[in-house]
Amino acid sequence: MRIEAALERFVTQLQADGRSPHTIGQYRRHVRALSAWARPRRDLSDLSHQDVAAFMASPRARVRPDGGVKKANSVNALRTSVRMFMRYAHDAGWIAENPARLLRPAICGRPLPRALSDDETNRLLGAISDPRDHALFHLLVGSGIRIGSALALDVEDLDLPRREILLRRAKGDRVERVYLPAQVHDELVGYLAGRESGPLFQTHAGDRLQARQAHRRLAGWLSKARITTPASPHSLRHTFATHLLRKTGDIVIVQKALRHRNIESTLRYAALDDRRVREAIEA
Repeated sequence: MRIEAALERFVTQLQADGRSPHTIGQYRRHVRALSAWARPRRDLSDLSHQDVAAFMASPRARVRPDGGVKKANSVNALRTSVRMFMRYAHDAGWIAENPARLLRPAICGRPLPRALSDDETNRLLGAISDPRDHALFHLLVGSGIRIGSALALDVEDLDLPRREILLRRAKGDRVERVYLPAQVHDELVGYLAGRESGPLFQTHAGDRLQARQAHRRLAGWLSKARITTPASPHSLRHTFATHLLRKTGDIVIVQKALRHRNIESTLRYAALDDRRVREAIEA
């Protein structure tokens, strides 16, 4: 079977398994990179474990399009995609042996979360003059929800008397309740201006704001605020987490606030708070 044909069936399986569009897109890109490198050996049965190793050692796997060297975490993600794809092809009976069976992830540290400082956060919010954008980015930095969850919100998902919002599109399709800080709650009340239904964050045409639009809008406000720290909407989630950890000193509270199932996902924020280590040692 050709790699491209197997890839489409693999994508169908991922969709059936409920994997996110982001994850599916990453698998698709990585397997297509393998397919492009493998020409003319584009049939699955033609690939040996030596071929897979040669691909992972090649510039196509290790060099970015701009010529820079990929980070170890990025190459590990590629390894995972190739391993998952080949395992699926083997389990489906299309190949007698899994040519990626010998691949092992590299040992590397996870990158520290990229968060804005308190000063940068204040400057950013102070620079945003658009009421919708201010409400959106204030919500992200004040509650720690993901951009996809925020943009999926409808007005009906807000329980303002209880200062709560209901996330119907959280990671893993879970339904979550999120508590709102007083300032974010008050801003949302004013932002809604009596609106009772429809997408919470709309374009001027009345359509739901999309993630790419939100990324562009944030980039513009960061520039206006003269913030040079690379940041994205997800950086505001990291900003929320680091602020909450400094405020409470309790990693379990941060885990609950971020709705992490595994505390290992939360512990990386503890690495940012070296100030507490210094205070404890110098006391």
